[in-house]
Amino acid sequence: MCANVFGVLKSLFGKPFDGGKRTMDHGNQQQQQTQQMPGPFQAFAGPQGPYPGQHPTLARIDELQREVAALGPQVCSFSGLQSDRDYKRLERELTRLQMEVDQVETEGRMELQQARKRVAGEVEGLLRYLEGNATHPSRLAIEELSREAQRLLLAGVVAPFRQGQAQDTSESGEELVEAVQDVAMRLAQVKTGGSVPLRKARYRALTRVCAVQEVLEGRVRMHTLALPLSEETHEAVQRINQVMVQVSGARCQLVALLMGLSGRDSCAHLARVLTELLVELDALDVSSNSAVRNYRKQVVEEINGLLKHIDLEGEGDDTYRYDLAQNDSIREIETIRGRVSVLRIEVLRQGVAGQGAELQSLLTRLDQVDTGRNPCIREARRRAVLEIQAVITYLDLHEALGRRNPGSDEPLPHAAVWRVLASLSDLQAQVLGFDGKRADKSYMMLEELLTKQLLALDAVDPQGDPGTKAARKQAVKYAQNILNYLDMKTDEWEY
Repeated sequence: MCANVFGVLKSLFGKPFDGGKRTMDHGNQQQQQTQQMPGPFQAFAGPQGPYPGQHPTLARIDELQREVAALGPQVCSFSGLQSDRDYKRLERELTRLQMEVDQVETEGRMELQQARKRVAGEVEGLLRYLEGNATHPSRLAIEELSREAQRLLLAGVVAPFRQGQAQDTSESGEELVEAVQDVAMRLAQVKTGGSVPLRKARYRALTRVCAVQEVLEGRVRMHTLALPLSEETHEAVQRINQVMVQVSGARCQLVALLMGLSGRDSCAHLARVLTELLVELDALDVSSNSAVRNYRKQVVEEINGLLKHIDLEGEGDDTYRYDLAQNDSIREIETIRGRVSVLRIEVLRQGVAGQGAELQSLLTRLDQVDTGRNPCIREARRRAVLEIQAVITYLDLHEALGRRNPGSDEPLPHAAVWRVLASLSDLQAQVLGFDGKRADKSYMMLEELLTKQLLALDAVDPQGDPGTKAARKQAVKYAQNILNYLDMKTDEWEY
């Protein structure tokens, strides 16, 4: 979708206006080729027409088209809501241009009418694109999740700090971290359909929520550290303790700034305050005491940890940030997934042929992928792991069925479980090879057949046999995993 949009916009903004040349072809073609006239409007171009230069209407349309071209990239990159100042500015400018294009006098000439119509279409297209992205369900979902994070942090961090209340306990702090992490994971699941504005909006929201999560985790760690050193230890300890208190307050201010809960403070002001604290700590002479030196180092690390999250205003503007397809970790994950796809095809075509060892090595490679605390990269890695595990479990069951040699005294319920497992193995092969959508008949058929196997397992009576009971439990889990894998393959998730 993104590529198509930019293809259209490039056609709108990537070429200079030519007076409607691409849509008009009037008069004798051969005569036009022989006459070396500058432009498509031969009646208006040159000294032989009623006007010595370009027709005034064409000049006006050309001027309006240049204004449209200047607004195009701004509309394409806008990732906010209808209530944002930039949205209102762009809408106002485009509406003005729309009215001015409508007011252009064409003198009843078809050539001028077509040129005006084309520019009017460009303006209308930009207005629709602007409104469509600002009101898209995914954009509204991103905003609602951001507001949910705001409510959590206002109640758990910002409001208590402003009221001068004591910092929360480690236990309640961990609960807040988990709640914020849940919001981040749901943000990562929002689908953008490849739209650049939606991807930018999701990335910006994620960077702030993840930054807050890291700040909160540092806050929780502070509860597990030893109390500050006694002021009797060294003369510099008193000042370090005072700085530590200021850092604790700065942490709450940073959370408020990142989540848009601070109306008066600014990131620049907080950065200056923290930098001044670093300078002051650096000036303290603690060379004679290693314990105090380590204490100061710890406080410096706390300040640096806050400073790295200060300036997020430009996050998401650069393509390499919000386009995770260019991320090195994502590229590594995609390389692994490509190899898994090859191995999966080999397994389905040739059967078991020793691919298990290579699949295990690919799992090890995935464990080494750096997610950078990015929920989208984390989710991409998780899904790649599930793809590998699906092939491995298929191989394991296939081998187990091949080795199976039941005795004559095998309980009937136990044999019934194995018959279901054999059916599940066949169904999993179909699921591994499935490459369709949820609306496809083959998807609905697979889902129905897997559900029937679960019902068949539910009907098995272990008759008190612990081995049969354990086997049935494992078979149920196996069937549910296949259903979950089928669901994951068709949920159209994206980075």
